[in-house]
Parts: sequence; C-alpha cells; structure tokens
Amino acid sequence: MKPRTLLRIGTAAAALAAAHAAPVISTYGPLRNRQMPRLAGIGHRDHVALTFDDGPDPLSTPRFLTLLQERGVQATFFLLGSMADKAPGLVKEIADAGHEIAVHGWAHRPLLLRGPHATYQDLRRARDTIADLTGRAPHWFRPPYGIMTTAAHLSARRLGLTPVLWTSWGEDWTSRATPDSVHRTVTADLHGGGTILLHDSDCTSAPAAWQSTLGALPSLLDHCADNGWQVGPLHDHGLPGTPGRCRT
Repeated sequence: MKPRTLLRIGTAAAALAAAHAAPVISTYGPLRNRQMPRLAGIGHRDHVALTFDDGPDPLSTPRFLTLLQERGVQATFFLLGSMADKAPGLVKEIADAGHEIAVHGWAHRPLLLRGPHATYQDLRRARDTIADLTGRAPHWFRPPYGIMTTAAHLSARRLGLTPVLWTSWGEDWTSRATPDSVHRTVTADLHGGGTILLHDSDCTSAPAAWQSTLGALPSLLDHCADNGWQVGPLHDHGLPGTPGRCRT
C-alpha cells in the first residue's frame, strides 16, 4: 500500500477516534456545570436530586432504602444490569418503595473503550432487564465513570434514554472515605438545583465504602433541609424532557 494511502487511512482513523471521544470533555465537572446544565442535572433551584450508582446490592442497598423511608425521601437509583439480574427481588423492592430506577449500563466498564455496536448492546441489555423487572421503561442513563462518548449519546437516543451526570459527588468509593469526608465533599459543590452522586454498593468501590455513604446521608439531608431545598428523584427535578413531570 502506498504511503499516501496509508496516511489517508491513518488520518481518517484518527478523525473517527476523535469524534468518538469528543464528548469526554463533559467529564470535567466545572465545565459541564457551566456549559452543559442539562447533562449536569441542574434543575429547579428549590430542589436537589439524590442519585445512587452501582446497585442493587443485597448487602447494602436495603440499608439505604430503610434510611430513606425513615426520612420520607425518594431518590433515583442508577442500576447496573448485571447487578439487577442477580437481585431481581431487590429491584422490585426499590421500585415498590417509590424510587426511580435508571440505567448505569450492563457492566461497569468505560464506554470510551467500546465501539458503537458494543455500546448499544450494553445499554439495550441493561434497559431491557430493568424494564422487564419493573414493568416500566427507564428514562435516565448515566455512563460508568461519567464518561460519555458519541456512541453513548447515539445509543441512548435510539433507546429512549436521556443522559444525565451530576453537579456534586462524595468521592465515597475510596478506602479513605469517611462520613465526614463524604459530607464535606458533597456540600462543597452543592447548590439548589444540583444533582448529587453517591454509591449504594461497593461492587466497583473499596470494600465497605458504602458505609461511609450511609453514614453521611442523614447530615446531607439535614444540610438540604436547612437550605430550604427539597430532596427527591430526577423525575421531580424539573429537567427538560422529563416525562409527565412538569412544574410551573
């Protein structure tokens, strides 16, 4: 093959790779919060969306459900399809408690390393599993590690899923996390209209990391109440395109 042809092929491949990876820029939180409010999950200023990733986990998730029930709070749970498939009864328990269930993909692997077909199949499998278990098609999608790609955006659109990330997180997946550190990290970036990312499972986190999250949750809910913010799921957050949840 001629060098000029090889150069053209290499240039085309580089362009495709760049197009695939371009949405990764949204992983940078400060930029996302300023320039991509819908993707960041910025909603009504008197509301904070509470979201959990990586479940359901029979060891830890029921403890979160109990605490949320005691506080009269509902949340959005971004489930991994592989975890949901192992605990179908727990998925139904989450839904029966009035919480919103969303898609975190089938396997917790970076979509940046997956092509269009593999990305679509991963999201479709997770969406269909959740729909079968709950009797309701999920609306929201959050990619593992918060890494969006062009293939992820296109696949989500085909599947009727709306991507949403977060405005503040607790860094609760590390072995050094404590209830106090989770609280400080979340509240440092939290404002009315924000979306909180926490984890109700340690399937991709340090062992027992969920205990720090659970320990921080009461003080986080108190913080929101002290600021006059209602806490609830994304479907009450006022994001554009939320089905059947318009607020005036």
